[in-house]
Amino acid sequence: MGNSEINEMNLQSCLKEIVDPVFEKTLSASGFLKKATVGDAGQVHVQIELPVPSYPKQSELSELIQNSIRNQFPECQDVEIEYTINIRGKQSGGRLGLNVKNIIAVGAGKGGVGKSTVAANLAYAFKQFGARVGLVDADVYGPSIPHMVGTREKPVAQEFQGKDGQTLTRIIPVEVEGLKVMSMAFFVEPEQAVIWRGPMLHKAITQFLQDTEWGELDYLIIDMPPGTGDVSLTLSQLLDLAGAVVVCSPQQVALLDAVKAVQMFRQVKIPVLGIVENMSGEFFGRGGAQAKGEELQIPFLGEIPMITDIREKSDTGDISQLVEEGSESRAYLLKVAENTAIEIARALIENPSRPPLEIL
Repeated sequence: MGNSEINEMNLQSCLKEIVDPVFEKTLSASGFLKKATVGDAGQVHVQIELPVPSYPKQSELSELIQNSIRNQFPECQDVEIEYTINIRGKQSGGRLGLNVKNIIAVGAGKGGVGKSTVAANLAYAFKQFGARVGLVDADVYGPSIPHMVGTREKPVAQEFQGKDGQTLTRIIPVEVEGLKVMSMAFFVEPEQAVIWRGPMLHKAITQFLQDTEWGELDYLIIDMPPGTGDVSLTLSQLLDLAGAVVVCSPQQVALLDAVKAVQMFRQVKIPVLGIVENMSGEFFGRGGAQAKGEELQIPFLGEIPMITDIREKSDTGDISQLVEEGSESRAYLLKVAENTAIEIARALIENPSRPPLEIL
């Protein structure tokens, strides 16, 4: 037990070496400790800035801070801890001039594993945490996002004044309950097949990103086409992605294709944030994705059980309700989003190649 005189210099020295229980870095190394002050009556105020919209061990961190202060300064019992959030990002859209902190690709090695459902739920889970979110349906051959989010609106074009005085025409994304959405389904009839070669696909994805007025976003989720194709290469050339989330179901045949998706992302230099096991349960089994993630040395982001409500809400266009209070699937979906955000922030904390963007 210490007996140092309590002042701001000693207080900061006491706090900076505390190890954060999620990222396992000191508060000094992670940049979480923003301010520590001592009031006239000896009360202590500590300000911690978290890099993610949901931090799972806040109470544990608070206890570490309080115990450290009280052990070092026994006379100090009045400790107030204030938490703020500054979602960190690598300015993923910088090459295209987008003001987007983190762009996340959601992919799968094969169709039928619920990739689009996971992408939409990930977007709504981030929004539930208070983040600013957009969703791009880049699965141009089978765009399903508008149906899932329940919109029949069409994007509109709007003119803007550019910095050089020129008039620019931009696409305004459809907004559904605060989520900004862009999809090929907005531009083709429901029964119309899209039959494109690679160059057309590249052009469409570029327009969805570069010519759309996304505004300021913390996360932009891109629902990828299934398999290993042109879109991954296009995204790696256009953007500095925060990373990719790979979706698979538990059975072995799906896991084999998930491995191909992981290798594809690695080949085009897109970091793999982790793997999600979708539709886990008695029918397909459970635990295959977690075991495969350990084998591939990538994080396991969580499982989403085969819950009837997920299928029903996706079919009726009410998928946003899955992350609301009372939903059976809420905890699973929020955990996947929470873990995804943590993996993005972990990479930035461990490799701070550039300062984090400030929330404007």
